[in-house]
Amino acid sequence: MKFLLAGSLFYVLVSLGLSGCSSNSEQLDNPRQGTITIASDESFKPLVRALTNAYEGIYPNAHFVVDYKPEQQAIRQLLQDSARIVFSTRQLNEKELDIIKKQKGTQKFQHIATDGLALVISKTNSDSLITMNEIRAIFEGKIKDWSQLKGGNQKGLITLVFDNANASNLNFILHKFGITNIQHLRIISSGSNEKVIEDVKANPLHLGFIGVNWISDGHSLASEELSKGIHVMGVSKKANPDSLTDYIQPFQGGLEFKRYPLFRDLYIISREGYSGLGGGLMTYIARDVGGLIIQKMGLLPTVPYPRELEITTGKNF
Repeated sequence: MKFLLAGSLFYVLVSLGLSGCSSNSEQLDNPRQGTITIASDESFKPLVRALTNAYEGIYPNAHFVVDYKPEQQAIRQLLQDSARIVFSTRQLNEKELDIIKKQKGTQKFQHIATDGLALVISKTNSDSLITMNEIRAIFEGKIKDWSQLKGGNQKGLITLVFDNANASNLNFILHKFGITNIQHLRIISSGSNEKVIEDVKANPLHLGFIGVNWISDGHSLASEELSKGIHVMGVSKKANPDSLTDYIQPFQGGLEFKRYPLFRDLYIISREGYSGLGGGLMTYIARDVGGLIIQKMGLLPTVPYPRELEITTGKNF
């Protein structure tokens, strides 16, 4: 009887152990299945949505819960280990890296694309060309009225429109021109890139700043609809441009060779310490197909999609 009881107890313990192992393995995601939370600056919502939807289309058991929020909040979410990966315009700084090290965590990043910060205005505003010096002067408070810009016929105070105070769009501009104080500026936060566009359409004196992927997908009806009623400004590096060709827009032609002055890098930052779903998405984006989606969205992929051309010469070689 003792032997039977001991054997039964051993069987129960083994069963519980196996059950526990099975449960743990089910909870552990891998590149083909599982559910993870990722975070992204709202400026890249159309691109991130396209990439994650495409991946979920290939692997139906893979699911991404995406939190769109200002960049600094997204990175904070990564540091708190409540987001597995983050789409960001910058890498982690030393202080942020130290936080992950103290947590005994890992960190890796991947440069996936070159993006452009687009300046948008109402179509009723004819001032569709601007120089980098003029943008700097606006943020320094030296240019306050549209009439101070060269070549335009618009008059009235310039109001700057951003999606959010802690988002990548405003932070990028401030860092670009070394601006530390914006209290003297007419500046408003609309809440999202889409609302920036809506605001600019309704207010000819407003100058909006958005991630170009919101309006650069030529195959998207939503992108086409958002583009109606606005101009995307051409920006020149030269203080005194020689011709219209010196003004560059933030589309692929301008992003190539970084000709557009307000280009910026786009990264994926991961704290995944094993081969999980986050790593699967990063690998997918780094390969040809991910590059094709980025290219379709109007950005410049780090890994371009290869094109095969068939040339007919009429001669036999």
